[in-house]
Amino acid sequence: MTNNNQPTFPAEWRALVDQAADVLRELALNEEAKARFCNDPALRPFMHRVARRYVAGQTTQDVVERVSQINARGHAASAEYMGESCRDESKANAETEVFLALISAIRDRSADGALNCSVSLDLSHIGSVIDPELGFLNARKIACAAAASGCEVMISMEGSDRADNIYRTYARLHADPALENVGITVPAKLHRSAEDLPKLMAYPGRIRLVKGAFLEPAHIAYDRSSPELAACYRHFAVKLLTSEHKCSIATHDRTIQEDLTNLIVQQGLFEQRHYEFESLIGLGTEQLNGLHKRGFPTREYAVYGEEYFLYVLNRIAEEPVRLYQALVDIVAPQE
Repeated sequence: MTNNNQPTFPAEWRALVDQAADVLRELALNEEAKARFCNDPALRPFMHRVARRYVAGQTTQDVVERVSQINARGHAASAEYMGESCRDESKANAETEVFLALISAIRDRSADGALNCSVSLDLSHIGSVIDPELGFLNARKIACAAAASGCEVMISMEGSDRADNIYRTYARLHADPALENVGITVPAKLHRSAEDLPKLMAYPGRIRLVKGAFLEPAHIAYDRSSPELAACYRHFAVKLLTSEHKCSIATHDRTIQEDLTNLIVQQGLFEQRHYEFESLIGLGTEQLNGLHKRGFPTREYAVYGEEYFLYVLNRIAEEPVRLYQALVDIVAPQE
């Protein structure tokens, strides 16, 4: 393994590895394939076996239990009920109710101070591709319920074609000063983020900085494995950290983590606590534990539900050697 967590492949393999990652990201966006893999009774059990490494479970109770375990290890948590590209209004409204139930479950378990957990969501899961106004109204309903429970809400980024509406909705939510609990995700890989980030920093919500997982053309985004993306991520992270804007540094790249922890110490920001380092369950747990042990604020991101197709394929695409792990998981004896 290299310092940035990427496996070292023979040079002659590199093009094939990159091609495999792009194919997985393209497949992740294929709604027909998603429906087939998640609903076909022959394929579904195999998808479950692959997914369980990256997913907290199927129910709200499952994720609340995982959040409790995450908190017990000293990390804050973020819970997301998975789903995207919902194209039925009644389903979008029903899914919104699941988020409200998740907030209630977190609130109820937090009554004795036991849980520290934010809620994450895709706007397209709650209706934005049906009608942007529907997505806004459902997002506002969730945000208001979360604010009343003292819970932070993080809006995730999706494909670049949805970025304008996502950022527009975020700005509309912040027109209500009671919704300072709403944060936003910014992907460093999109070229537009250089202009978007300063605008988003005008709002008080937390900014979650990610590299970005979605397949995008070269004129819109940096390649996932490019040095330009790593440099851009560092640049944006430094901007957020030194501005003391609330932020989550969401990366599993050890080299970037180390560079930024050094910056935090050197700049005298260690005690400011406006920042946190964030990792996904099933990935980077050892790194996160190490950062927590050194005294840095940390958060672990737990997803749950049945619509894990896009999420899991993007996780595998980030490091295609995980395809081998997926094969092992498929054929491993089942408990």
